[in-house]
Amino acid sequence: MLRFGVRGRSVCVENLEKCLETVGCYRESSGTSRIFNVNSKHTIPKSRSRCLIDSETRSNGAEGRCALSTTTTPTSEPRKTCLYDLHVKNNGKIVNFSGWLLPVQYQDAIAASHLHTRTFASLFDVGHMMQTQVFGKDAGEFLESLTTSDLRKLGNGCATLAVFTNENGGILDDLIITKDSEHKYFVVSNAGRRKEDSQLLLQQQENFRVLGKSVTLEFLDPLDQGLIALQGPTAASVLQTIMQTDLKKLRFMNSVETVVLGRPIRISRCGYTGEDGFEISMPAHVAHSLVQMILDTPDTKLAGLGARDSLRLEAGLCLYGHDIDEKITPVEAGLTWLVAKRRREEANFPGAEKILLQIKSGVKKKRVGLSIVHGPPAREGACILTPEGERVGKITSGGPSPTLGRSIAMGYVPSELAHYGGGVLVEVRGKTYKATVTKMPFVKTNYYTAK
Repeated sequence: MLRFGVRGRSVCVENLEKCLETVGCYRESSGTSRIFNVNSKHTIPKSRSRCLIDSETRSNGAEGRCALSTTTTPTSEPRKTCLYDLHVKNNGKIVNFSGWLLPVQYQDAIAASHLHTRTFASLFDVGHMMQTQVFGKDAGEFLESLTTSDLRKLGNGCATLAVFTNENGGILDDLIITKDSEHKYFVVSNAGRRKEDSQLLLQQQENFRVLGKSVTLEFLDPLDQGLIALQGPTAASVLQTIMQTDLKKLRFMNSVETVVLGRPIRISRCGYTGEDGFEISMPAHVAHSLVQMILDTPDTKLAGLGARDSLRLEAGLCLYGHDIDEKITPVEAGLTWLVAKRRREEANFPGAEKILLQIKSGVKKKRVGLSIVHGPPAREGACILTPEGERVGKITSGGPSPTLGRSIAMGYVPSELAHYGGGVLVEVRGKTYKATVTKMPFVKTNYYTAK
């Protein structure tokens, strides 16, 4: 299969779970941009806007509706990140995404930006994401009471993918928790769940206070604290040119706090593309200067939400509100590995009874990857059918893969149809096309394990 200009990878792992085990984070082992309101008639062309980007509430629309649709009401005032002016200056095509004014792309086509990220490095503004500091002597217990994670065994400076779950085992949000120390954690969660996550954290904080426990929350304002993602094979060499910290010592899902431009910043080796890369949290007043320093390096470009989505789809990563939501459990989503061994034994996390039963007895449906060699892309909402034509599921994310040169998708099917290599049908505009159940990620990951 042709790979359009994508360099060979020196470090590849099959999925995020294996890579987390490998790195051993655990102790046991030129003009003004036009603003498009995507709920209005004046949307960007379908060829550019048909993408599922970042996190928001699932829409109930018809097959193929673009997930750019905002969850805000028409009268809501959209918010800006601290880098909004930079996007305008660089001719970013700004959309109102879940109440945030963000670039869906720049002058390059989304596919071109996608391939640039796979070949060199791209910089994404992810400052709309929710950044939260959690500290106090009971901070670890506090976060464990809301998630399925084992934070006791997480080493200082290490991060883990986690999920908030409800009492029925459903996923309330997916997030990354970084452990700075026994009493201090840094949490990044989805922008589209900011209100729900804030309420969840504040309510549990009050519950802990009633019990005499100490937990302090600090929600960082996106206008005061920026967050960017530098992703791609050359990301490390690019970032190394502007800081003294030895990035060769910073492995995947590890984080370090350092000083750049005289200000403290946090560098976490992670991302949402499947490539090696970093998320950088920094004070707003140095954000423009830091970003410009990065963009001044060769072969580094700005990228928007469109490329971010197609990259994460190739990496087989879930999009909240589409591939996972409060009615989907970690087991059904193929995220059983997020339920830590100790937490299974203690059975003291939200939804433990249902989740543990599913781990033991199995589930009726599973998230799978689908490869569609011939036919149009099967997008969110498209039906999945048995080879005999019975409708049994729906696509949750889908679109063309610029790297592979064919269409790919994710969706839920009955467990008996979830075996790799099996065949199903997908329905697009009234016609059915053959699809094959495929292992994910669709494109091998390039996470840095320092080996």
